[in-house]
Amino acid sequence: MKKQFGLTRFEILAVIIVCCAIVIGVAAVVLLDTTGKSGSGLGKEFLYDVEDLVKIDPNLITYKESEKKIDTGFTQALAITIDSEGNLYVTGDKSIRKLSQNGEVLKEIQIGGESRCIAVSSDGRIYAGIKDHIEVYDNDGKQIESWESLGKNAILTSIAVNGSDVFAADAGNRIVIRYNKEGRIINHIGKKDKQRNIPGFVIPSPYFDLAVGKDGLLRVVNPGTHRIEAYTFDGDLEFWWGKSSAAVDGFSGCCNPINFAILEDESFVTCEKGLMRVKIYDAEGTFTSVVAGPEQLNKKKGSKICYLPAECQAGGFDIAVDSDGTIFVLDTIKNTVRIFTKKDLG
Repeated sequence: MKKQFGLTRFEILAVIIVCCAIVIGVAAVVLLDTTGKSGSGLGKEFLYDVEDLVKIDPNLITYKESEKKIDTGFTQALAITIDSEGNLYVTGDKSIRKLSQNGEVLKEIQIGGESRCIAVSSDGRIYAGIKDHIEVYDNDGKQIESWESLGKNAILTSIAVNGSDVFAADAGNRIVIRYNKEGRIINHIGKKDKQRNIPGFVIPSPYFDLAVGKDGLLRVVNPGTHRIEAYTFDGDLEFWWGKSSAAVDGFSGCCNPINFAILEDESFVTCEKGLMRVKIYDAEGTFTSVVAGPEQLNKKKGSKICYLPAECQAGGFDIAVDSDGTIFVLDTIKNTVRIFTKKDLG
């Protein structure tokens, strides 16, 4: 009996499908835009939506920016804080600069590395977070302590001093550390714990801020969940506020807000990256107004909503406020301090 070498109908169909797949694959490679010149591929409606979000209703903007900007002198400014006398402290280029509100350099302190965060206590001690540990300097700029490392994964992004307590936000380990003034760890705050109804911090990028409110509660940003949470010093989660939304009253993108400060009336000033906005929320977390929108903060790069952390590595502005309610925005792109005061709406 002769052996048949012809293909069955099923085999012929399979060959055709494979050939079609190969042709489609080759076409996809040929047509692939590796330069980005063809755009994002998103519809015009999406692009128009973003453009609309960039433009803030003027009636919502209750602050005006001073024409004077303070040049930090850094090639890369990183963080800002303010002391009880109204002097500004800015970190960058492995140093700390103490500046008057007129921009005069009052002191420069060389430190052990790049510092993403800084705090000044009422007695003039300066606490600088240098990646995995805190360094303490006296008012003259002399280093007096270097606290123990928190490990190779640690990335310190915020420090707050309150009485005998020092709080540090560690974005790398996704935890808040509570120290005493001697640098001994008292406890940790924010670790995921179902029994205590603590969800844990979601931190997609190294922005993780905290501050102590007048009510004695520690406020901590949970950026991946778009909210600010309130904890007791012992680590109990009391309440939280905030929502994920590109609308002006919410927090946009993958992980916002990135930084915040608390005003004398206990309202909050928040700062977002990507769709760059500085806004005001009252003590209960209700949106009230805008300090500055994308068009003011960065006309060229202030209109992108970052759905992935890698999309917005620059533009992480920091903020500080004084007792008069003046808002100081550290522009980490232009390395300047920008000054905003409340408009006279009377």
